Amino acid sequence: MANLDEPLRKVLGDKTAGALKKGLDLHTVGDLLHHYPRRYAHRGELTQLSGLQDGEHVTVMAEVVKVQGRSLTRSPGYVLEITVTDGTGLLKLSFFGRKGSYRPEKELSPGTRGLFAGKISTYVPRSGKTVRQLTHPQYKVVHEKGAEEAAQEWADEIIPIYPSTKALPIEAISTSVETVLAQLDLPDDPMPDALLSRRHLIGLREAYEGIHRPRTWDELGRAKARLKWDEAFVVQIALAQRRVVAASLPAKPRSPSFGGIQAEFDARLPFELTEGQRQVGDEIAADLAKSHPMHRLLQGDVGAGKTVVALRAMLQVVDGGGQAALLAPTEVLAQQHYRSITGMLGDLAQAGQIGGAEHATRVALLTGSQGAKARKEALLEAASGAAGIVVGTHALLQETVQFADLGLVVVDEQHRFGVEQRDALREKVDGGRPHVLVMTATPIPRTVAMTVFGDLETSVLGQLPAGRSQIQTHVVPPEKPAFLARTWERIKEEAANGRQIYIVCPRIGEQEGDEGDSVVAEEADRRSPLGIMEVLPKLEELLDGLRIGVLHGKLHPDEKDAVMRRFTARELDVLLATTVIEVGVDVPNATVMVIMDADRFGVSQLHQLRGRVGRGSLHGLCLLVTDAAPGSKARERLDAVASTTDGFKLSRLDLEQRREGDVLGAAQAGRSSSLRLLTLQRDEDVIRDAREEATALVGSDPDLSAHPGLATVLASLLDEERADFLEKT
Repeated sequence: MANLDEPLRKVLGDKTAGALKKGLDLHTVGDLLHHYPRRYAHRGELTQLSGLQDGEHVTVMAEVVKVQGRSLTRSPGYVLEITVTDGTGLLKLSFFGRKGSYRPEKELSPGTRGLFAGKISTYVPRSGKTVRQLTHPQYKVVHEKGAEEAAQEWADEIIPIYPSTKALPIEAISTSVETVLAQLDLPDDPMPDALLSRRHLIGLREAYEGIHRPRTWDELGRAKARLKWDEAFVVQIALAQRRVVAASLPAKPRSPSFGGIQAEFDARLPFELTEGQRQVGDEIAADLAKSHPMHRLLQGDVGAGKTVVALRAMLQVVDGGGQAALLAPTEVLAQQHYRSITGMLGDLAQAGQIGGAEHATRVALLTGSQGAKARKEALLEAASGAAGIVVGTHALLQETVQFADLGLVVVDEQHRFGVEQRDALREKVDGGRPHVLVMTATPIPRTVAMTVFGDLETSVLGQLPAGRSQIQTHVVPPEKPAFLARTWERIKEEAANGRQIYIVCPRIGEQEGDEGDSVVAEEADRRSPLGIMEVLPKLEELLDGLRIGVLHGKLHPDEKDAVMRRFTARELDVLLATTVIEVGVDVPNATVMVIMDADRFGVSQLHQLRGRVGRGSLHGLCLLVTDAAPGSKARERLDAVASTTDGFKLSRLDLEQRREGDVLGAAQAGRSSSLRLLTLQRDEDVIRDAREEATALVGSDPDLSAHPGLATVLASLLDEERADFLEKT
């Protein structure tokens, strides 16, 4: 008998186990049983040979009339050709490979009856008569006694189709699974009996049988439901434990002050906070006042006012004698945040300076491209505590950067940073942990928030501030060239009225790397994506007389800052850029966003880009220029973006077009995932119920001492790398 941890070589032998290890990275019985079929085939009704059509998936019962092998002339190899008949016609079965390596040669001798299943193809040999064939068909030899009944039973069978490799065919995997299931010895079910009963779930042994050799579709459905639950529940157990641990860690409480910088800032605000901003602000304020670290995700659609909420949180920490660090993914965004924060604070950011307010602090900027003098000054202000707020890029993570009393870490655009990078900043606190506020302007589907960010409390800003204008979005398609001509006319009209325009390209130039969304760019293989340097000469001709600036990631940071300053100061009419302007850039006078080769970008990226316009009282216009054909997936994606400005609706579409990535590891979307059956876009109910059950169970049994089987399963899922990931998250 074999348990889930048993090495496959002890059950299957060295040769088969070696092939499974090399081809599919499967080492144990558990690995193989969790290598689920990717789909299931149903052979269907028996078909007469006389009625076979090219491309059909068929199952036929026939008798072997001829067996012939021959060597291939154009390449080394051998083909075994078996001709079968059912009395109504002939069919050729072809098996390619090496001579003498075929079971069919031994089993399918003339006179043998069998069932054969596969996809019909046709070819015309020199004789000129069309030949119908099955290449490498599935087959089963049947005997005269009960042949019809056996045939129907075989035709009705549900066939698992496993992910396989050329060297490791599906049949070999199926045989290995059969062997393992026959010897499987499972301990007591790790799921509590009461939970299984409450959620109407079958036992684990029955689930393994049902997923690998289902007798009915209902049986397969029950097996999937149980195994999906296991995936969701174990992840949620891990995250619930992280929430419990986080609640026990020490952090310095930073209670609201009623006469400090935050109060003065609130009194000066030239606008009313939205109800959502007030509510989220209260949630954050309450967290900051606790003696354990806040771990909160602040998500809001483009333009929802997250920066003001984050700044008020930072000022609360400063009022409490601490410092706040704002970590931005790019220098453009860090400089934008610095200008925005110092602009909003005014004399409240001028502590120790002539004209500074009575209750004031300083804001320091620390980036990798700073000169030695500016960097030294910023480092000194951070280490001494003179700067209550320190804004920076990855440069904040370096060992040379020290803080006097770091109380809050704000991470902007969380998805741009690795776990190790965020952890490096959090470790700059002696004797405790800082409060952490993670911000994202990319709306996150509820299922992702419950898994990828499941150890964070979540706040959502769903209401746009008063005065924000609507953004109209239109596709500029190849079948309507007049639309593109009108695009350039509209740009000139806007510029004539004193407005400004963004034009975005996927990359810098023909020889540069793509700065767009590589996941989507793979679809667009018809030509290279447009680059700034290709488009610029054409724009100078089409937009003659307009002042055009260029911004991309290869520019020196000082150049990037200078270009943005000129655009902000209205010294430029058009900003031709890559996605460096995707987030954070705030120029209320910009009204038009033109995205060239828009189909090269993902849904969320398009939504982020168009959020750069309509940021004031002026209406925004976003034009998605594409040469994608009508009806293509690319056009469907663009039409979806044009149909709504609701980022949360679009985030679900975006998730459907990507893979989740490893929700317990650092892998990003499109890479391997620890979720095999569970899908974040379709299984919200399962994830929600699993979170509810996991929270309750961990609340009563935090270390799972009363549930040893569940603890074992959790330990097997959380290998060292993933456990380290969760520890740092």
